[in-house]
Amino acid sequence: MASELIKEKHQSTKMMLKAYPLRSTNEIEKVKEDIENNTIVILRITPLAQKNIEELREAVSKLYEIATANGGDIARLGEDRIIITPPSVSIWRG
Repeated sequence: MASELIKEKHQSTKMMLKAYPLRSTNEIEKVKEDIENNTIVILRITPLAQKNIEELREAVSKLYEIATANGGDIARLGEDRIIITPPSVSIWRG
């Protein structure tokens, strides 16, 4: 009985990390769903940057709004990646 409670508690706090490319602003809804499902998302933005820099700016703005509205966090990882976290995770900036 106790081991089942511990296992249930562990599963409820389990977190996922996904990494995938952002090719268009149409994929932002997928990112939003992942964040709402307690998933850390690392986006490679190079495909969108090579396609259309204005669309990339719009996408980053929307992603910032999603992250902050949900109490999450967002930051750059180098030149070609962005990390977005759910509210339970903060990004250290040192």
